[in-house]
Amino acid sequence: MRHRKTITGLVLALSLATLALDTSAPLEGPARRAVPAHPEGHGPGRPGAAAEPDVFEGRAFDTCLTPPADTMRRWLESPYRAVGVYYAGRGRACQDQPQLSRAWLTAVDEMGWGVLPVYVGSQSPCVRAGNKQHVRIGSEPGPQGTREGHDAVVRAEALGMGPDSPLYLDMEAYAHQNEKCATATLGFVRAWSREVRSHGYVPGFYSSADSGVTHLESARRAGVEDLPSIMWFARWNNRPDLYGEQALPWSAWHPARRIHQYAGNVTERYGGRTLQIDRNLMHAPVARLG
Repeated sequence: MRHRKTITGLVLALSLATLALDTSAPLEGPARRAVPAHPEGHGPGRPGAAAEPDVFEGRAFDTCLTPPADTMRRWLESPYRAVGVYYAGRGRACQDQPQLSRAWLTAVDEMGWGVLPVYVGSQSPCVRAGNKQHVRIGSEPGPQGTREGHDAVVRAEALGMGPDSPLYLDMEAYAHQNEKCATATLGFVRAWSREVRSHGYVPGFYSSADSGVTHLESARRAGVEDLPSIMWFARWNNRPDLYGEQALPWSAWHPARRIHQYAGNVTERYGGRTLQIDRNLMHAPVARLG
């Protein structure tokens, strides 16, 4: 999720009955169900109101530039049944999204696709990517996080994504060992999550396993509140595994609260349409449309 791409891949997941067993074994088809946004005793933070997002288990992909609805129809030949879209945020590589609209979302929803809304807002003050230096968090991380959390909700609403939908904050790799930078980044993420949650949406978080994910897991262990409800971790090891990640204990962000991005920049072709994607394994919420 660091650069412009035609599509980034999203995931294969497992039923709750098999989570304690082999988390890399594929399902024979996707499943969607409603579960509490924060099952008691699991995960960080507590939402202001009980939400019940739709949870997707199966393969999925996400894209920088939203593909045409016809491409999505043709890709029904693929093993994927969920798609991530970069719907808002000042840090998006693809600011122009000519295909992305209420009509597009309605069309893919009717085809049976789950949708993961990705918000690429301000980045950590010590973000590593050169193309993100111009959108770093400023001197007031808390208020800035609140403003951008509100923006994430307003733009989701404008596209027809209702409450109980997840909104995934994309925070690219950063030097989390830098204490001052880590404090500012965490302040921004917590404020963003509080604001998103206060409107009935479910805050999610994407980052590399060795930076943002490690940082937030450390915060969770320390008892920090107002953390995101869903963890989307990037570790490109070509081994789809939700609960074997070394940066996260099995009990954290569990159940139905994880996405593993396990391979990137791969090319796949279905229905006569070729896309560059990242592959992921997921058991996590998708947007509620309508």
